[in-house]
Amino acid sequence: MSQSKYKKHTKRKKRQSRGLLFALIGGGLSLILIAVFAFGQSAKPKTTIEVTGAPALKVDKEQVDLGQIKLGRTVEVSFRVTNVGDKTLRFTKTPYVEVKEGC
Repeated sequence: MSQSKYKKHTKRKKRQSRGLLFALIGGGLSLILIAVFAFGQSAKPKTTIEVTGAPALKVDKEQVDLGQIKLGRTVEVSFRVTNVGDKTLRFTKTPYVEVKEGC
């Protein structure tokens, strides 16, 4: 390899190395900014605290009247359950919903 070709080859390698270095630095800074944004947000409660010193459940619907439903027909109902206490809510047993006929 002639000396001029070697110099061109060396310059090209240096440019590629600098480009790779800038890409790595830019990528690292991007990851740091994403992490700061994701984990830096304060843990604000999404609801108003109504009970202090304990967890407390609040349900948006206590009763739902579905009227007359034909046998075999599937009906769906949604409930929003919220912890309005200032402590962590943990279920020790599987929650269940009681369905009463004629209520």
